[in-house]
Amino acid sequence: MRIRIDHATRYDYASPARFIIQSLRLTPSSNEGQQVRDWRLETDVDARLRRSEDAFGNIVHTLYTERSASALTIRVTGEVATANTGGLVRGIREKLAPQVFLRNTPMTAPDRGLSAFASKAAGKGGVLDRAHSLMAAIRDRINYDAGFYEAARPAAEAFARGHGVCQDHAQIFIACARRLGIPARYVSGHLCRTDGQVDQEASHAWAEAYIEDLGWVGFDAANGVCPDEAYVRVAVGLDALGAAPIRGTSYGGGAETLSVRLSVRRMQQAQAQQQRMGWS
Repeated sequence: MRIRIDHATRYDYASPARFIIQSLRLTPSSNEGQQVRDWRLETDVDARLRRSEDAFGNIVHTLYTERSASALTIRVTGEVATANTGGLVRGIREKLAPQVFLRNTPMTAPDRGLSAFASKAAGKGGVLDRAHSLMAAIRDRINYDAGFYEAARPAAEAFARGHGVCQDHAQIFIACARRLGIPARYVSGHLCRTDGQVDQEASHAWAEAYIEDLGWVGFDAANGVCPDEAYVRVAVGLDALGAAPIRGTSYGGGAETLSVRLSVRRMQQAQAQQQRMGWS
């Protein structure tokens, strides 16, 4: 599948911000399941962008503004060719041992209720079977609520509420998996929906668990499936904060307002839209 992504994040400041610095995890890498054909990252202000790679192997661009700004838009556009690998993550140079992803963070630390759920939900059997059972149980237990999107919250809190968005499903899976001794990590990326809906409110999130003899395997508890060719994998981390598409701060500027525009579509859809609008 060929997927086109257009993603714009805009910050509006109550007064001009003297200096802005952002860490951008917005650029995917190629692997056996996806080949990045074209990718551009742009801003609408005078800024420096420094590309690097973090400890998890993610491509990171650090943005520094050159002068004060009353607004900032960060936009990425690109095309990725994807293939269905059955959820297996292959062709990636892993920088860290799987055991690193047994470490809990404040966002993934399980409380008593989440620990009890993990033990019951995973059932018995091999590690792969237990991970699948866990994914199915989380999907049944946590109602997806698109109107409940807010800043990342701890897995235990989301579990207690019983509803949330994909980042909550992912962090609950991670907390439970680590409680069971299964290395797990958070993944941020994009999902090309099968219902034809191309405009989305936010990027997608899922989890990966390390299975002996298989390696890393993706589990999307929000949808109850392992990632296939409809998924574009961008960044990984110990939790939602570590793999966040954009994190940073501004000096001055007062209150800020954030707005996001995101479209994820098959290339055939993108080409058809361009023809309708008279684009070449």
